[in-house]
Amino acid sequence: MDALPPSARIADDIRRRITSGDLAPGDRVPSTRHITREWGVAMATASRALAALAQEGLVRPVPGVGTVVAGPVAGPGGRAAGPRPAGLARARIVRTALAIADAEGLATLTMRRVATDLGTSTMALYRHVPGKAELVHLMSEEVFAERPMRDFTKDRAQGGPPDWRTQLTYAAGWLWQMYTRHPWMAQAMATLTRPTAAPQAMRYTEWVLRALDGQGLGAYDMLHVHLTLFGHVQGLATTLERENRARQDTGMTPEEWMASNEPRAEAVQASGDYPILGALFRQDEFELDLESLFAFGVERLLDGVAVLISRGREGA
Repeated sequence: MDALPPSARIADDIRRRITSGDLAPGDRVPSTRHITREWGVAMATASRALAALAQEGLVRPVPGVGTVVAGPVAGPGGRAAGPRPAGLARARIVRTALAIADAEGLATLTMRRVATDLGTSTMALYRHVPGKAELVHLMSEEVFAERPMRDFTKDRAQGGPPDWRTQLTYAAGWLWQMYTRHPWMAQAMATLTRPTAAPQAMRYTEWVLRALDGQGLGAYDMLHVHLTLFGHVQGLATTLERENRARQDTGMTPEEWMASNEPRAEAVQASGDYPILGALFRQDEFELDLESLFAFGVERLLDGVAVLISRGREGA
């Protein structure tokens, strides 16, 4: 009977693939979801296996890619060559956590996993960050600060900043791109009615309110316009992480998945119970993707804001 725990057996198997050359530096190693399917273990067991390999320096998380082989290996059971990690600091902890969340999603992020990737103890992290909730908060602030929003007030030399609609279109696009780069953010920012004090995120809110200022809207309407637009982007963004998981799990793009499901969809439509829906899907130009849903929703919401502003001006 094998005395090794399941996570150790899985780590040994992946380690052998790396040291034998089956997995070369830069190659993706099995994801936690792949491990749960291949070995029939729980997600926590899969995470422990990858964490053990990361602690040895054999693998590392890469944002937007997944966990990959870190570099040349000294030999069976050997440790990848390289300098020892620098001392702990809050900024380094946050960067490491960001890399994990970007590569594998927020569900796999734990204080233990971050500590393992940093080659330190979990208790050492708590001297810098009190827990996962605060860590995610710091990560979100880091993301909001990574790409400053455009300062349209500098356009005054060219006749002044653009109108409110152009500015809000830009703000929505800026937010969507942030979620696209960091899909886990949609989960981290899920609450709209219980916000926390977050200076970087609040700068985004201030920017949007400034674009609406002077349009004849009261404070209630201005804040609700901001949150409605934010909620639209937020809602669609929650599907980004799911889409990444589905692509990893199935190995298929959305187009390939749709093609594989065409026979089933056609069988359902053949019943004649859905004539309008069936006609839509039969149109050659019909496309449905997150980008088009995002753009369509922003335009329709801003149409409504335009009506709200015009009503306020008429009543003034």
